[in-house]
Amino acid sequence: MLSRTHLKTGMQSLRGAKWRNFWTMFGVIVGVASVISAVSIGEGIKMQIGSQISHLGKNVITIRPSRIHGKNAAGNLSILAGTSITGSLSPDDVEKVQKVSGVETAVPLSATIGGVVGEHGSYQDGLVIGTSPDFADLVGQSVDYGSFLSADDMGQYTAVLGQHAADVMFNEGIPLGHTFMYKGKEFIVRGILSEFKTAPLSQDANFNDAIFIPYDVSQDLTNKTAPTYEILAKPAQAKTIDATIARISGTLVKAHGGAQDVSVLRQDQTLANSSQILDLLTVLITGVAAISLLVGGIGIMNVMLVSVTERLHEIGIRKAIGATNRQILGQFMVEAVALTLGGGIIGVGVAYAIDGLLRVFTTLQPSIQWQIVVISVGVSLVVGVLFGTIPALKAARKDPIEALRSQ
Repeated sequence: MLSRTHLKTGMQSLRGAKWRNFWTMFGVIVGVASVISAVSIGEGIKMQIGSQISHLGKNVITIRPSRIHGKNAAGNLSILAGTSITGSLSPDDVEKVQKVSGVETAVPLSATIGGVVGEHGSYQDGLVIGTSPDFADLVGQSVDYGSFLSADDMGQYTAVLGQHAADVMFNEGIPLGHTFMYKGKEFIVRGILSEFKTAPLSQDANFNDAIFIPYDVSQDLTNKTAPTYEILAKPAQAKTIDATIARISGTLVKAHGGAQDVSVLRQDQTLANSSQILDLLTVLITGVAAISLLVGGIGIMNVMLVSVTERLHEIGIRKAIGATNRQILGQFMVEAVALTLGGGIIGVGVAYAIDGLLRVFTTLQPSIQWQIVVISVGVSLVVGVLFGTIPALKAARKDPIEALRSQ
């Protein structure tokens, strides 16, 4: 009965100042919603990158420069800047990888710069990628219209477009046979790729924006200065992938004069590199959000201290008719816990709403884990208990005579 009385009295007190209590909970709401949203976005991006990488197949080997802008980046392809790198791979490296024992296919990817002019003006956002005819088959990508580059296209000014590039450059669904200008040369569109799976902060370029041209043409147009930022290789047998990686690595180290400036990675290692960076970003954002919870707890403590001062007369009357210190303590603790628990529950609802909006209006696909929901609400309860203890103790220790004298 005493516990039920505490709960009833505490809730009545909260209902007496609804707006003040709501703004008191606001810090907790923001903190819980921020923590859940930050973690869910991070997990969602990792799942998207994992899906994008798995689309290539588990047996695809990725070869990248280890040194980016003069720093050892452990194979990370400038995750925030796409393919803006200083590459250390060359056409000779491509040939050496193709000749390694156990390699069935090796596909180069070179990034070239320069203005692309289509039928609707300049295309500024596109990336012109030089590659070989095996690219589409190696990454398992289909062609919606036309066909991908063939052996006959080597040395020819032909191109295959990503979905977004085709829409922006020609504003029509099937621009096969249309032309565009690049570095003073006229290229003919021979194919439109189906849409690639993409993920925010992925180490791979967004191929939906890309224009694919023959690798030898990209080198000729740039006097062999176009950086080969990546080589994709496929082993002849899946079970020999580790041995093949070792041979590729040894071949490139020897070709580079003993310098270990190239990373040769399996797909799970590529995912791990992305996950490490995303984990750091998630921890950073979660730390900032946790400060919001702390600020919310301090706000609850301040409001509860004000409440104790305002209700001294009530406390005195309750003590005069027999209420114990424990009962007074219980009443105010119920109020503090109710505020933080209510804020936590509302924060969870706000987090789900935010994630839903992100799914609808952005390319992000947040993934809310039940564990983080439980932890966030649990932390909000702990905040309520910790920051509600001081005001509750202050109320419980009030002398009834002094409390009755207050107005």
